[in-house]
Amino acid sequence: MKNPILTAAAIAALSVAGLTAQPRGDNSFHNGGTGPGTTTQATDPATLAARQVTFLTQLLTLTIGQQTQATTLFTALITANQALDTQEATARTALIAAIKANNTTTITAQATTLGNLEAQSISNTAKADAAFYALLTADQKTKLDAINNGGFLGSEFGIHVPGGGH
Repeated sequence: MKNPILTAAAIAALSVAGLTAQPRGDNSFHNGGTGPGTTTQATDPATLAARQVTFLTQLLTLTIGQQTQATTLFTALITANQALDTQEATARTALIAAIKANNTTTITAQATTLGNLEAQSISNTAKADAAFYALLTADQKTKLDAINNGGFLGSEFGIHVPGGGH
């Protein structure tokens, strides 16, 4: 390892930044809203994207043009994934009802729906990551690769800076 303390500090910084840029769940317990579809400043896609781009600008020294493009990419990603979150909340509610009713057919259907929604979210995030990565200079890619251990792994699987989302 090059410098384990520097690596650990970078990982910690990215983890905190990634967590603060993530949208909250679509229920009132998490975001103080009144239910699915409620948007607050903490979950507004433009606000979340701006926060993420600010962090990435500090980390990678993004140009104004890169910032503009990244903001557009991440706002679209967060908006798309928040729509999936609303659908996921509906499917989870139906799954809970099916569990309580011991309705195995509906359990299977809702589990399949939830799996498909998760796959869409992962795909959305990976596509945004790819588009963001394509915006970077060779030096910026090298810097991001060093921090991200050579690649992008969604937040469910490891450290993840660009894209945010789920």
